[in-house]
Amino acid sequence: MNVIFDIGMVLIAWDPRHLYRKIFNDEEKMEWFLANITTNEWNLEQDRGRKFADAVRLLSAEHPQYTDEISAFHMRWSEMIPGAIAGTVDILETLHKNQTPLYAITNWNQDKFHETKLNYPFLSLFKDIVVSGDEKLIKPDPKIYEICLKRNNLVAADCLFIDDSVKNVKGAEAVGMKAHHFTTPEKLKVELKGLGFL
Repeated sequence: MNVIFDIGMVLIAWDPRHLYRKIFNDEEKMEWFLANITTNEWNLEQDRGRKFADAVRLLSAEHPQYTDEISAFHMRWSEMIPGAIAGTVDILETLHKNQTPLYAITNWNQDKFHETKLNYPFLSLFKDIVVSGDEKLIKPDPKIYEICLKRNNLVAADCLFIDDSVKNVKGAEAVGMKAHHFTTPEKLKVELKGLGFL
């Protein structure tokens, strides 16, 4: 049985608020900016492979009064990552010691991911990482799961997929994988023990 991890918010924490609390001294203004300017939909296009410099240029042209704040999303991106989610990393390392084949599928901009990867050695435990920005596809598009399966000669029914997004979990199930909706490392550990992984 193979285990396929999501990375963001499963193994590595990410939240733009870690950065934007330093930029805005007003929580309400910060939340408005994140909801209306640097939206999830805008950021998802970077995950799909759009270059951050292009994204910043386009959005700044629409909202010139926020040019500096928008630019920070690119130039200070690493400040949105507070660090690894230790409990899940422990699980990953245990699975690796148990010789469980490990893979990952992540919605992540290709340039930012390759920068981030240098700071987290545990990412080298994966046999393969499918990065949405490299593939120009984002979960839950079935094609991105199929890339992982075909590239590594995996059978969907022999894979357990782990993701913090319900829609991405459903996407994995739609291509025939077993799936776990990640909420905490503790609940994941219980699930994996029940399936005989730990």
